[in-house]
Amino acid sequence: MKRFFAGGNWKMRKTVPETINYIEKFAEKVSNITNIDIALFPSFVSLYPAVQTVKKLGAQIFIGAQNMHPEPQGAFTGEVSGEMILSAGAKMVVIGHSERRHIFGESDQFINAKLRHAIELGLTPVFCIGEKLEERKANKTNDVIARQLELGLNDVKLTSPEELIIAYEPVWAIGTGVNATPEQAEEAQSFIRELIASHWNNDFAEELRIVYGGSVNPDNAPKLIVKPNIDGLFVGTASLDVESFT
Repeated sequence: MKRFFAGGNWKMRKTVPETINYIEKFAEKVSNITNIDIALFPSFVSLYPAVQTVKKLGAQIFIGAQNMHPEPQGAFTGEVSGEMILSAGAKMVVIGHSERRHIFGESDQFINAKLRHAIELGLTPVFCIGEKLEERKANKTNDVIARQLELGLNDVKLTSPEELIIAYEPVWAIGTGVNATPEQAEEAQSFIRELIASHWNNDFAEELRIVYGGSVNPDNAPKLIVKPNIDGLFVGTASLDVESFT
């Protein structure tokens, strides 16, 4: 049976000392939670310290990276490979986040290359998809989701649905304070599950975790997690504070 997923994406925030301090407090807060997969995604420079802190505490917390380059090594100044992420002890990686797509111009094809290499390495990708506000207003939400899934998952080989997490993050609701309603989130995620069933099969689609992200906070989280097609939450700003994330 699939486990609920709770992930915190810190983006470009928290120094190494701040990361360690957070994990020490956070681990104590979640020490009795055993039925949820909890993951934190700090900056690259904090990956190894975060992993070591989790190990020292014996905490059941996954550590993941926020991005990766699809090549194992090379002349790519400022980039980090999946091999480097693994060597730091991280187990997961965010791929296709809207800020990578729209600020850094990453194409569906480039994202697909990242996905394929991450899975080959044994990293679990959190594959982000979602539409912009103008696309939703133009009734193109399903078209955008279908394109991002089709191109992103092209030639992706999985042996188990546990090897991938899909995060639906409507761009217009990320860091804006504007929330998708639980009904909007459920509608989109139900459509995603239908597409996954067509791509693989119904059983695979039922077991694959599809999570929601986009201005998730303590107020709207309880209304989101009761929806049948929301298998977890991918949290941004609210995950920066131990109290609001627990």
